[in-house]
Amino acid sequence: MGLKQTGIISVDYEPGEPSRDSETDWDAVRALTDEQIRAAAADDPDAAPIPVHATPGLSPVVNPKRLRDRLGLTQEEFAARYRIPVGTLRDWEQGRKRPDAPARAYLAVIDRDPHAVANLLGEVA
Repeated sequence: MGLKQTGIISVDYEPGEPSRDSETDWDAVRALTDEQIRAAAADDPDAAPIPVHATPGLSPVVNPKRLRDRLGLTQEEFAARYRIPVGTLRDWEQGRKRPDAPARAYLAVIDRDPHAVANLLGEVA
């Protein structure tokens, strides 16, 4: 075995696959409130949030589905308004593909001021 032993277990898991057997009591986990989860994370020094804006090389990525939902648009409406192929938007939302760097930048601009972007492009009916 040529890998260095770190004590970390890595498991490849694809969405939709059946859950792996573990000793985790998932019913107890699902019963936790958001407040209990935040308190547990705050008490765990290994779960400290990464300061994204203060960490070189890391930047927040806009979630296209959340952005579209926040704007109250269907996939077709969002795609037409911001001139993004609807198939591309579906691929991003369903995790089949990730937006490349220019697309991430464009989504960040839409997230910041969606009405200005739509006005600049001239809304497509």
